[in-house]
Amino acid sequence: MKKTIATLIAGLFATAAFAQTPAPAAAPATATPVAVKADAKDAKFDTKVDAKADVKEAKVATKHAKAKTKHAVKHVAAKAEATKDTTVAADVSASTK
Repeated sequence: MKKTIATLIAGLFATAAFAQTPAPAAAPATATPVAVKADAKDAKFDTKVDAKADVKEAKVATKHAKAKTKHAVKHVAAKAEATKDTTVAADVSASTK
């Protein structure tokens, strides 16, 4: 009987140790004005870098579009010239018959 009571009391102490609520989390430190200024400066720098990259991409895209258009114009002109030559050749052959 004494062993049973001792076991029950030991169990109560063990559960009491685990049943305690954890300590509240420490409040996060507020940002200092210097840190806020540094973050703003970094954000401004990142914005400038992104803007410069966007401008470069736009220039490259414009160059590519111009080159593509120039190539298409040359291709159409060559095709028109070939069609013209074929038409002239057909006219010459028709007139010689």
